[in-house]
Amino acid sequence: MGDQETRAALERHWAASAAGDQDAEHEIYHDDVVTDYPQSGERIHGRGNLQALRSNHPAKLTFTIRRILGSGDLWITEYEIDYDGKPASTISIMEFRDGKVAHETQYFADPFAPPAWRARWVDSMPLI
Repeated sequence: MGDQETRAALERHWAASAAGDQDAEHEIYHDDVVTDYPQSGERIHGRGNLQALRSNHPAKLTFTIRRILGSGDLWITEYEIDYDGKPASTISIMEFRDGKVAHETQYFADPFAPPAWRARWVDSMPLI
C-alpha cells in the first residue's frame, strides 16, 4: 500500500469515527492489533476488543482532525476528541503491517490555560 492509499484509509477511518460507524472505523485494523493507552496503563488486544470497547463508550464523541503525517508504515494523527463537551488533544501513532494497523498508541491531554509568565514569548494557536 502506498502513502496515498494509506492516507485515504486514515481519512476513511477518522470520518467513520466521527460518524459513529463502528464497522467502518475498525476496518483499518489487523485482527491481532495491539492498542496502547500509556496514560491509563491499558493495552487492548485484538480488533474485536478494541471495537467493543469503543462501541460501549458512554460519552458522545466528536472528532476534529488537526493533521495527518506519515509515510510507509508509520503514521501520526493529531486531533481533538470532544467527550460530551470536554475536549482532549489527542495523538494517535499507527504502525502498519501489510496495509493494516498492527499497533496503535494513543495519547490524550486535557487543555490548560497558558501561564502568564511566558506570554511575551508565545502566540495563541488557532482553534480547530
